[in-house]
Amino acid sequence: MPDSDARPTYLLVDGENIDATLGMSVLGRRPEPAERPRWDRILHFTEEVWHKDARGLFFLNATSGQMPMSFVQALLAMNFNPIPLAGSGTEKVVDIGIQRTMDAILAQGTGDVILASHDGDYIPQVESLLDDGRRVGVLCFREFLNSELAGLTERGLQIYDLEDDLGAFNAVLPRVRIIPLTSFDPTRYL
Repeated sequence: MPDSDARPTYLLVDGENIDATLGMSVLGRRPEPAERPRWDRILHFTEEVWHKDARGLFFLNATSGQMPMSFVQALLAMNFNPIPLAGSGTEKVVDIGIQRTMDAILAQGTGDVILASHDGDYIPQVESLLDDGRRVGVLCFREFLNSELAGLTERGLQIYDLEDDLGAFNAVLPRVRIIPLTSFDPTRYL
């Protein structure tokens, strides 16, 4: 196993999951542009957290045959690799694509992973990576993270909150969550 400083870092983004959680669970509506994550900040955070370059892989569901070209172009400009996947319509193409990518990272014998998702569908792959001595992190809204996935912190999984730890948004989101007293900023509520 190569030294952790020599291993590449991969940022795997489950765009559907992040967007759906933001829209349905946090906002209760479709996000306005200022309420969407700043993906360049997220990629930069991924590079800073383990002090090395990261490859951003952004998975998109293109089963409809359509791609949001302006968004794809924006991802390319931020040095992400958009991965538009299409399936039969009943497949969870983004989940399957990310699972296969995590399996391939494990099989190649090197690579750490930061996953942007709340989804428990990746638990077997996260466990395998952790068991192999890889660094694995999850970017999410902590209060919506799958509880079984969150439980893997005891095995080394690192969890980062998209708003609190990364500052990935230009607007303050209307979230209700447990706030550690050491992080409490009363001016946010004034």
